[in-house]
Amino acid sequence: MKVRVRYFAALREALGTGEALELPEGATVAAARDRLIARDAAHAAALARSRALRCALDQVLCNEAASLHEDAELAFFPPVTGG
Repeated sequence: MKVRVRYFAALREALGTGEALELPEGATVAAARDRLIARDAAHAAALARSRALRCALDQVLCNEAASLHEDAELAFFPPVTGG
């Protein structure tokens, strides 16, 4: 399934506005983050497990156990962002 990933605040500066990600059916937010971390050094640094990040699925805050679906919008951002 294809998922749209968006980045905000410092993550946007490091990785750009977003990208598409192909994942198996039933994948979770955690699986998506792990796949992105494995992509390259920039993703590994920006999305590292040691970094506190918030995530939203279809514009609703969620935890990493949330299940993704076809054409979902997954967003990552720091716990505190400016307006």
